[in-house]
Amino acid sequence: MENDAAKLYCPNEHCQSLNPLSHKFCLRCSTPLPKRYLWVEREGLSFAVPGDILADRYLVIDKSVVFDTQPGLVPQAPELDNLSAIRPYLRLIPYRLHVPQVYGVIPPIDGRSEQEILLLEKPPLIADSTGQKVQLCPDLITAWGDANSMRQLHWLWQLANLWQPMLSEGVAASLLEPNLIRVEGPLVRLLELRSDESATPSLPQLGDFWRQLHKEAKPAIAEFIHKISNSLLTAEINSAEVLIKVLDDQGLAQLGRSQQSTVKIFTKTDTGPSRQQNEDACYPPSGTLVSKPPQASALAIVCDGIGGHEGGKVASNLAIETIQQQVQQLTKVPAEHIDPSLLLNDLESAVAVVNDKISQRNDSENRQGRQRMGTTLVMALSIAQEMYMTHVGDSRAYWITRQGCYQVTLDDDVASREVRLGYAIYREAIQQSGSGSLVQALGMSPSTSLHPTSQRFILDEDAVFLLTSDGLSDFDRIEDYWETEILPILKAEADITSVAERLVEIANTKNGHDNVTIALVHCQVKYTEPESSLTAVIPESSSTKTNEPSTKTAQPMLVSNPNGKTKVIPEEYKQRSSIAQLPFQFIVPLILVAVFGGIGYLFKVRRSPEATTVSSPPSPTPSVQPTEKKPKRTIDNLSKGWVIKTNRKLVTKPSQETFPIPTYFQVIDKKPISKSANPNFLVHLQVCPNNQDKSNSAQDASTASQETGKIVFVEISELKSGVNVLQENDPNPCFPGLSGPINQTPTQTPQDEGNQRSTDQNQ
Repeated sequence: MENDAAKLYCPNEHCQSLNPLSHKFCLRCSTPLPKRYLWVEREGLSFAVPGDILADRYLVIDKSVVFDTQPGLVPQAPELDNLSAIRPYLRLIPYRLHVPQVYGVIPPIDGRSEQEILLLEKPPLIADSTGQKVQLCPDLITAWGDANSMRQLHWLWQLANLWQPMLSEGVAASLLEPNLIRVEGPLVRLLELRSDESATPSLPQLGDFWRQLHKEAKPAIAEFIHKISNSLLTAEINSAEVLIKVLDDQGLAQLGRSQQSTVKIFTKTDTGPSRQQNEDACYPPSGTLVSKPPQASALAIVCDGIGGHEGGKVASNLAIETIQQQVQQLTKVPAEHIDPSLLLNDLESAVAVVNDKISQRNDSENRQGRQRMGTTLVMALSIAQEMYMTHVGDSRAYWITRQGCYQVTLDDDVASREVRLGYAIYREAIQQSGSGSLVQALGMSPSTSLHPTSQRFILDEDAVFLLTSDGLSDFDRIEDYWETEILPILKAEADITSVAERLVEIANTKNGHDNVTIALVHCQVKYTEPESSLTAVIPESSSTKTNEPSTKTAQPMLVSNPNGKTKVIPEEYKQRSSIAQLPFQFIVPLILVAVFGGIGYLFKVRRSPEATTVSSPPSPTPSVQPTEKKPKRTIDNLSKGWVIKTNRKLVTKPSQETFPIPTYFQVIDKKPISKSANPNFLVHLQVCPNNQDKSNSAQDASTASQETGKIVFVEISELKSGVNVLQENDPNPCFPGLSGPINQTPTQTPQDEGNQRSTDQNQ
């Protein structure tokens, strides 16, 4: 039975008046009224009926859904003893686009419930205008037949990307239960998580689940899905990595050719009512409207400077200038030749270049502690049917569809770190002192301790991406106003220019404590079902090695001052010791290993010839076994990681750039650009960080230094003459501090290093 007397309390602590559940704004003070529908894990309200109010705030909608009538109050957090049970939710917060997060608990109720009842926020629900009737978004199997081939494959791609992280947290069984897998427009969203209790789920089980989707798959991909399902069942596909690559290279990339897209970008920055100077920056320049086509690329950047007027503005503008140049190089290669995973790594490498430029500027000006300048960064790059995001700091990106508004970036702040490590739920963490303090920003330290986050999104319907500094996003302004202000763009009821002006006005009137900068990216897509069907070719593969958890370098921490600008956190506020985070059962074995290792070493030393006065005959010299002679490195067998040296002016494609003689490049990748028996190749090169050569003129040496880290693309035919491939035993010219042979080059390329940084961030 519905409770018509139930009211929604205004979250404004100075108002707190009662409002009808259907109202969006407070009748008295016009404060937005959050509508928080919460999912009750495992149907925990069998004792309640619709209309009941539990814990004086939660209105029961049905046995699995409650509505928070007092959203201004902090929800009760789970008991510490129960944190281990909810830890998978916490640690999977980087995947909250698909995985629900813990909101709080309903405490035990005398005579009705003996245990805490777990509440999950932002479940896949659709509410009616009255606010008292909700329905679940359809499950995957129900919605499957009505989707086009691009969306069907997009849903499977999302599930494939969730498999490994959920397997690591012991909840991959959630991806095998059809009732838990819901779809909200283009997105796969889970109702809740289920523990892998009896046995660890396997990819053959996933293949068995996917096999039932074959019959209602669209003709273009029916055989493709059938082949993938069988390959999972027979373990021909034996890792999530191979599965994702097949879905990417042979599925989404092929279907993308049947989709046309247009992109419009508009940026706006404003000093705000309480600031004397604007330390934010954006690209394209503020007030510029960019369209693709006719422009070749669609890039949007928002930066929020740190360090006061003496540094924040310099850092944010330097970041914009540098990242724009770096990304411009990456987008010169044709879209059909872009490797998504490689591009994500390249974007992180580009951010690392930006970081080091600002950091070096700080060092050259002797800036220390709170005087160091820095900046946050969030950028969006649209390529074909995909959107690539990279961010550092607390500037955010939101994805707005007709179904909802989703924050797709996770702030690099203390609160998010506490949740990701499994120490607290988010609603509790943000109440702690210093919870909004940043744990990283560009320019505060060398890139070896920087962990940018890069993501990739597939677009199968019209969408708007909003990039914003915290001048707008603070106090949930996006969540409050997206439906009235941004959604009209998708309904063709407003243009992005007027919407941007309105959002800046909201930031200045509803917040007003900081500069505000936004970039609106409106993507429109038109898809036509392909006439021919896709065929899956499963590559030969082996089981993927398990990545050992890496030891992360402690990152510098930043803290916001009372005026809202970010500062460097003092030494006493450094993040928790990595030793303190180790469970006790790991510490004891480590100590024992160290003790016995030391004893063994001492014993060995005492027994060694050098440690005794008794002379002994020299031991025979071990014979050296002949090693297999490796083939000479040439242009014809050019491979990833090799270094080449130019002896003539090298001309890149398609930019027609030239580089001084000599220039050293490292090979990042090599891809065929034709399907003939003797295909031509496009070689992906990066300018080495040390191109100084005695034969260089001073001007050429300066130019080479400026080009360091630049990404270029060259057809292999261009390398056939005037280029030397360095052999394994040649001196290493590329990496400062390494004087050994070329085979001592660090095993991690800049791209590999960026990938590791992304892995560490997720961990």
